[in-house]
Amino acid sequence: MAGEKVLVTGASGFVGSAVAHALVRAGFSVRGLVRPTSSRSNFEGLDIELAIGDIRDSESVGRAMSGVRFLYHVAADYRLWARDPEEIVRTNREGTRNLMQAALREGVERVVYTSSVATLAVAANGTPADESCRLPIDAAIGAYKRSKVAAEEIVTAMISRDGLPAIIVHPSTPVGPRDMRPTPTGRIIVEAAAGRMPGYVDTGLNVVHVDDVAAGHLAALQHGKIGEHYILGGQNVGFASMLAEIANLSGRKPPRLRLPRVALYPLAFLAEAKAQLTRCEPFLTRDGLRMSKHRMFFSSAKAQRELGYCARPYQEGLADALTWFRQRGYLS
Repeated sequence: MAGEKVLVTGASGFVGSAVAHALVRAGFSVRGLVRPTSSRSNFEGLDIELAIGDIRDSESVGRAMSGVRFLYHVAADYRLWARDPEEIVRTNREGTRNLMQAALREGVERVVYTSSVATLAVAANGTPADESCRLPIDAAIGAYKRSKVAAEEIVTAMISRDGLPAIIVHPSTPVGPRDMRPTPTGRIIVEAAAGRMPGYVDTGLNVVHVDDVAAGHLAALQHGKIGEHYILGGQNVGFASMLAEIANLSGRKPPRLRLPRVALYPLAFLAEAKAQLTRCEPFLTRDGLRMSKHRMFFSSAKAQRELGYCARPYQEGLADALTWFRQRGYLS
């Protein structure tokens, strides 16, 4: 497959840039679909062709898709809050529809669609969920989860109805370099490393190095089966343990105060009200608190078995993220 033309949507973003870097290293000819306003710093010095456009714009999507053999649809509006929550849904749902329709028109040979573990239902007892644990859209918490469930439904319908040659991957919670915005998880890392998180809620998540997620994307193209789903995760970690690891890497004392979730809802309401005025995404949100009721633990056993996927210890992802944040002035 070396030398083949690949389109990567969201190539300037966190996961998208990791995928673009991995593809270039593997010898692919990479075209990245980026918005006119997107920063180019995540692929400075990278041999990549740029296609300027927007996944919501069918014409620019069609131009970007022309002549490519493979598609990685990584782009997504990943926010846990927005002044207009339906904007998140429209972007992720209609953008995905545009990309998949263009892929069919252009005869793209293989599509790797980046979904999320947000589309999977987690067990109440904390048992790691696998790819069979589907989340109904009416059970999805918040606009982001609803948008990813809706977008994935479009992809799966087109696989069965139209013969779309797509493989679906589900990254868990990536951490590591090039988290420019940063993502909600990246903000937690920055705030914890700066000593601005004195407490924590009792929850858990699956943490993985972003470059391992990118390697999993390549393995899905090479070894994945059309129509199959693969979780690309790392280690299941209690939130308190993750904060303690960040504190250790930052030379700080870990937070010891376990906060009752119910006491944080008024603060989240105030943070969201302020955000409506300032247009700045709040750090604490009601949807985030609702999601934290569940331990978001997942198993990557299927990807390990069928794709040869593997992930390094999650602590390396945190260390690489902190190094990157420090070098770029997010942390003093």
